[in-house]
Amino acid sequence: MENRQLIARHLLAIHAVVLSPDEPFTWASGIHSPVYCDNRLVLGYPDVRGDVIAAFVDLIKKHYPDVEVIAGTATAGIPHAALIAEALHLPMAYVRSSAKSHGRKKQIEGIIEPGQKVVVIDDLISTGGSVLTAVHALEEVQANVLGVAAIFTYLLPKADVNFYEAGVALHTLTDFETLIQLAVSEGHISQTQLDQLKKWYADPTSEAWRA
Repeated sequence: MENRQLIARHLLAIHAVVLSPDEPFTWASGIHSPVYCDNRLVLGYPDVRGDVIAAFVDLIKKHYPDVEVIAGTATAGIPHAALIAEALHLPMAYVRSSAKSHGRKKQIEGIIEPGQKVVVIDDLISTGGSVLTAVHALEEVQANVLGVAAIFTYLLPKADVNFYEAGVALHTLTDFETLIQLAVSEGHISQTQLDQLKKWYADPTSEAWRA
C-alpha cells in the first residue's frame, strides 16, 4: 500500500479526520465544513505515529535530500518535527506565529545558521497562511528553506496560490482526494455524501453543497 493511502486510512481509523456532511463543523474562519481534521491525535497511537514519521522520512529523503535542519511550526508541527529530526539525526528548531513579548523575544527557537537548508513541518494545510508565516520568519534569518512537509492537505486552490506566490514547495503525506475516495471504498461515507464533499471542495465558502 502506498503511503498516501496508508496514512489516510490511519487518519480515518483514529478519527483524526472526521467526515460529517450531514452535520458540518464550523472552522475558526466561520466556514461550514463537512471535514474536521485534528492530526494531534496521531501522537496518541504509537503504531500510527511510527508510520507517519516513517512516511515523513521517506518524503523528505525523496524531495528534500539535502536538508540540514528540521523546523516545526508552533505548536502542531513541533512533536512531529522532533520525531523526524531524531529519525534523521538532524538538528531541530521550531517557529512561533510571532515573536515572544518577553525574555529574549524570539520567534525561532533552536540554532539555525545563515544558509542552512531547512524543511518546515506542519500537521495540516488549509490555505497555508500559518506555515508560510513560519517560512518567512526563517528566511528573515537567512535560512535556505527547501520547502514544507505536512501530514494532510485539503487541496484548496487558495493554498496552491499562496505557495506558488511565495515560491515555496509543498509535499504532504496524504490529501483530501485520497481520503474521501478511501472513505467511500471502506464504507465510511455513502456516494451521496461523497457528492456533497466534492461540492464543498469546489467552493468551500458556499453553502450550496448542503442543499
